[in-house]
Amino acid sequence: MKGLTKLTAVSLAVAAALPIMANAEVLISEYVEGSSNNKAIELYNNSDVAIDLTGYKLVRYKDGDSASLDMVELTDTIAAKSVKVILHPSAAITLPASTDSMTGNLYFNGGDAVGLLKDGVLVDVVGEIPTPAGWGFDTTFQRKLDSLTASTTYDASQWVTLDKDTFSGLGSLDAAVTPEPSTFTCNGATLTNIYDIQGAGDSSPLIASGSYESANEVTVKGIVTSRSDSLYKGFFIQDMQGDNSPYTSDGIFVFLNEAAPDTIQPGTELCVQGKVNEYYGSTQINLKDEQKFEVGALGEVPVASAFYVADGETLTQALERVEGMKVVLDAGSEMKITRTFSYDYDGRRNNMVLSHKAPLMKPTQVFEPNSADSIALAKANTINQLFVESDFKAKDGEVPYFPDFNAEAGYIRVGDQLTNLEGVIGYSYNAYRILPTNLISAGDFIRVNDRTDAPTVADMGDIRVASFNVLNFFNDVVGGDANPSGSNRGALIEEEMVLQRTKIVNALVAMNADVVGLMEIANNGFGELSAIQNLVDALNAELTDDQAYRFVEIEDADKYEDKFIGSDAITVGMLYRPARITLDGAAKVIATPEQHAAEGAQTRDKDGVVEQSPSYDKFQRHSLVQTFSINDEKLTIVVNHLKSKGSGCIEDWAEFNENGEPADLQGKCNSFRVSAAKVLGESLKDVEGDVLVIGDLNAYGKEDPVAVLTDYDASTTDHVIRTASWTTLNGKVYEREGSVIDKGYGLINLNTQAHGADTYSYSYNGELGNLDHALANESLAAKLVGIDDWHINSVESNLFEYGSKYTGELVKTESPFSASDHDPVIIALSYPAPVTPVTPTPEPVQDSDGGSLGYFALMLLGALGLRRRS
Repeated sequence: MKGLTKLTAVSLAVAAALPIMANAEVLISEYVEGSSNNKAIELYNNSDVAIDLTGYKLVRYKDGDSASLDMVELTDTIAAKSVKVILHPSAAITLPASTDSMTGNLYFNGGDAVGLLKDGVLVDVVGEIPTPAGWGFDTTFQRKLDSLTASTTYDASQWVTLDKDTFSGLGSLDAAVTPEPSTFTCNGATLTNIYDIQGAGDSSPLIASGSYESANEVTVKGIVTSRSDSLYKGFFIQDMQGDNSPYTSDGIFVFLNEAAPDTIQPGTELCVQGKVNEYYGSTQINLKDEQKFEVGALGEVPVASAFYVADGETLTQALERVEGMKVVLDAGSEMKITRTFSYDYDGRRNNMVLSHKAPLMKPTQVFEPNSADSIALAKANTINQLFVESDFKAKDGEVPYFPDFNAEAGYIRVGDQLTNLEGVIGYSYNAYRILPTNLISAGDFIRVNDRTDAPTVADMGDIRVASFNVLNFFNDVVGGDANPSGSNRGALIEEEMVLQRTKIVNALVAMNADVVGLMEIANNGFGELSAIQNLVDALNAELTDDQAYRFVEIEDADKYEDKFIGSDAITVGMLYRPARITLDGAAKVIATPEQHAAEGAQTRDKDGVVEQSPSYDKFQRHSLVQTFSINDEKLTIVVNHLKSKGSGCIEDWAEFNENGEPADLQGKCNSFRVSAAKVLGESLKDVEGDVLVIGDLNAYGKEDPVAVLTDYDASTTDHVIRTASWTTLNGKVYEREGSVIDKGYGLINLNTQAHGADTYSYSYNGELGNLDHALANESLAAKLVGIDDWHINSVESNLFEYGSKYTGELVKTESPFSASDHDPVIIALSYPAPVTPVTPTPEPVQDSDGGSLGYFALMLLGALGLRRRS
């Protein structure tokens, strides 16, 4: 343990015995990534002489990058067998008076490895390169005394992990203190049953109302079912007999705040004594301050109990019944994947989420925002989640409990039912979590809606139109032209870009669409080095001449800086097959509103204090319009990509939502997207012929922008829809104050018409919904043959996408699956070729005298019903 002001005799002996690497006498001995600016790096000189630090510097490897960024150039010297502490200038950290320290620009975060360089060469590092996401968030790492040797390869076993804002060891180094052997014994103690501690309610009956800890200690015996050396820091024990009641749990977690001794293994009989805690909703026995336990014999691990949700209870209620127990998810558990294995921003680690019976739907996909049904579904979703965790943070590209995870046979899809997973039930971060105790295989996933090689409508109708968000397809790494912002949001190396393009091409070939609207393609013009030309060239290389595509190009007068569609780094695009469909006139651009609000444009009252708004300059991508001719009919297609839900507009600031999700669950900048929907509606209301609005509207099925374009009617609902304030359009003031929408523009949601409200093309935070839409006027809706959200992306793990930054050694494939994060939407339409009427030439008909009746006489007889039968 650290904390003394000088080296002990033991640590001196240990340090002196360690080998010293050439040019690496100085090493990192402690890493502190605490709250706010509480950041520190401690260096140790393991040599016998003072060392001049000239030429040494601290660097960081930001969020998984392999290239370093400079932080602090070191100066002065560091004494022999001594430490030097580098602190962030604003750190609230107090060091012992005698500490050798300096301040420096330490701006690493929990996703960064920190390296020590000597004359530009890496000599020591804390954290893997590239670093797993969030690996060091809110954590202190102290180097063990038997590992005081610099190394360019990070080995987690050489470091001790401590809690957030642990500063007590900074400025000194000492040997770990071996604890005295426990003399605690259960002999003569009165035992309390685990199920009596757990009780049948949400908290332990041994804890008084309003308190979080029992008044007295309890003594408990049980069998260890699982250790948790990282996630929970303790172990789970379970009563071998139980009370045979389904309402009380037979298991409980014992908290140590550190890894349990090696003598405590699954199957070990154990007696513990401590107070019962309700720690943020988790019932546990707390041994943190005084470790009172007695280790018994090692025997059999308790058999897992089959988990089930009874009629009339929620998943949360069912999990509360088995909190702390070892359970197995069998076929009768009906647990479905609702978020595949991916990064959890709350837990700062990769994990997976299950729900009972069906994946979760976004409330505003199926119900009007702020409606009673929407609010009820949001609440139901929060209590219908079970996180599947691993004790230690997973390595990049690996699922710890599923070693056969791979892109071809070992995939995981939203909607799959998980079976045969055993684990203990814990609770943290306001959610129940299962910590697996066994490994599963691909056969343990029951595929409910498995992969398909092509969409169901790929060969339907006379023509097909597709909408496809291609997840930042940039060609910068192969010399592509620049976009207006100069930034590259896509592939970072050529290998990634080629893989991304191949996956997109394979998806487009399988779709077999005659027109394709694209979103998130680099906005770098239409030249030979443009992203859209790069994609078309690769696509046509896989097709025959009559299947080949061209892209739609806008006229020079509509181009921003004579080259681009708007000023964003990404844009919309359109491909079409000239052998199947014909351009009718030039493409057009529908400019969308911008929001420009000066500082102080709006005020809000916060606890009686009036605050003025910061300045806001918000933009959204323009829409692309092209009319086509097919079989003498006109079809106008509009491709859109409205403002994202992530960053806020001035309306969010006014409602105190700048740092959180708005209460109506529509995301940030909702009114701004409504403004764009209003402009679209006005621009299209007088278009002749068929109209199809496609693309990523960044709005779910029942949200305001979709409602404005379709069937909203203010007279039938209490839900008020408003546009944004401070908007401009084409450089002129559009709306100084937001206006109320009274009536929608009457387009028809083709997905809803064909399949009902619960369709989806996107998954976010474990909830499914449609951001990608196909909206048609009445004449086009009558031509609908079929529509398909082809689920190649939304339900797949994003670890199979083209990016390699966080996927380690995971093998990627060229299949269409995980080509993007949005599913393509394919619409099959009926445009039959016109039939030319054929006028029949009648044969002469003999009259009773053997003469021929004329044609008009024949018609007259037929009309009178007098035509003779043959």
